[in-house]
Amino acid sequence: MEPEKENNGDQTYEVCKEFYIPDYILIPDSEVQVLAKEPDFPVLVFINSKSGGQLGGDLIKTYRQLLNKLQVFDLGEEGPDKVLRRIYANLERLKHHGDHLASKIKEKLRLIVAGGDGTASWLLGVVSDLKLDPLPPIATVPLGTGNNLPFSFGWGKKNPGTDLQAVKGFLGQFKGAKEMKVDSWHIIMRMKIPEHSACDPLAPLELPHAMHAFKRVSDSDSLNVEGYHTFRGGFWNYFSMGMDAQVSYEFHSERKRNPEKFKNQLTNQQTYAKLGFSQFIANIGNHSRNIAQLAKVKIMKNGNWEELHVPRSIQSIVCLNLPSFSGGFNPWGVPSKLSFRNKDYTPPYVNDALLEVVGFRDACHGLVLLAPNGHGTRLAQARKIRFEFHKGAAENTYMRIDGEPWKQPLPADDDTVVVEISHLGQVNMLAYGRCKAKCVGDPLSPESSHNGESSHDGDDDADHGDEEWQGGSKKFGAAETFKIPDDVDIAHFTCTLHLIRSDD
Repeated sequence: MEPEKENNGDQTYEVCKEFYIPDYILIPDSEVQVLAKEPDFPVLVFINSKSGGQLGGDLIKTYRQLLNKLQVFDLGEEGPDKVLRRIYANLERLKHHGDHLASKIKEKLRLIVAGGDGTASWLLGVVSDLKLDPLPPIATVPLGTGNNLPFSFGWGKKNPGTDLQAVKGFLGQFKGAKEMKVDSWHIIMRMKIPEHSACDPLAPLELPHAMHAFKRVSDSDSLNVEGYHTFRGGFWNYFSMGMDAQVSYEFHSERKRNPEKFKNQLTNQQTYAKLGFSQFIANIGNHSRNIAQLAKVKIMKNGNWEELHVPRSIQSIVCLNLPSFSGGFNPWGVPSKLSFRNKDYTPPYVNDALLEVVGFRDACHGLVLLAPNGHGTRLAQARKIRFEFHKGAAENTYMRIDGEPWKQPLPADDDTVVVEISHLGQVNMLAYGRCKAKCVGDPLSPESSHNGESSHDGDDDADHGDEEWQGGSKKFGAAETFKIPDDVDIAHFTCTLHLIRSDD
């Protein structure tokens, strides 16, 4: 029978039938339920209960009042890789046995993820690594401090209300959201392990969800010798290095030490600003932190690596995929027609296989973003970018992908540290209203000077200069999904497969 209502204590709530997924779809071998009408927007909801102070836990309770409790998942208890493998395997099994509802739910399934940018990236990485077919589109609920991902796609950047009315309002917007293709990016870092470092490899808690440590990339990798490690993963919003990542690292470290002080979004943002100012004061005159002192930066041109000129004053560099950074600012801005002509720039589309590369001199340089048409120092648009660190330049640097920072030690006796970023593929995001993110071919997006064509030097760039990075290296490494072989179909997984959950 189709459930009409859910009883929760002294109150009874109407179940939102158009989003509802019955038990037998979610739990293998459950009793089959017959619904009077199949849901138009079947959804799985993933919420990080640790995000947004106490808001994550409250949001879980509200969604479970409006939907089947079993289709709302607390990421603090169960990772998205385990959930999606189990449910998609069950959907495939039911579909194979002729279950019409299972077929329709698989075809229409959407996902909601509520948390910070790191949490959203975690889910996106899992969906990409599992190669779900069809790829479910994903909506992001802003439950972090910066909330760049949800802001880019029209979901706002303020932490949401958690009461019934607020969640019903979001679900109403969710129904009217449009699908948008968004680029995803592969990042690979390899380095000789420092002799005097606690990193062997980096402690797992120091790495983002979408970054994992491995000793080998492929048989052709010239650095596959004793004493070298490889880190690889992926991102959707940005990779940054330098002072901004250092500020983020200090913020996250302080939040881990004193979580009770970080339960209010506005307070969190004020703390972040104070840390930024203190780092600015501390680094005045410290040129060893400037990007040009740390590394050579190269971009791919016509199949060859060419060194990018980075002004010696630049202390932070951001490789940006979405038009939102540091809580909603767009550091790329809107280049003039002269820039389009002279520097071969195109509008910053999210599906053009191009990253916008921007530099900042210091924390105060970021204040230009507060001004109309303010932007950082535009350095390039690139399909592939590479950082080659100078030996002995510094003991460490700071890096960040999609809101998750880490402190990266640098060897002092050689120059073998390499970070390389390249285009990987695309994911399906759900966008609402006139969102900041723009796509090639979208009538609401600005026309480019190349009639919608991206300005990279041809798709064949991906086939040049990265022989050492082949052999199945281009996966995200999101939680345990990285360990799935490329030739394994998710539909063939058994529902009892045991997984070790990655901690947030």
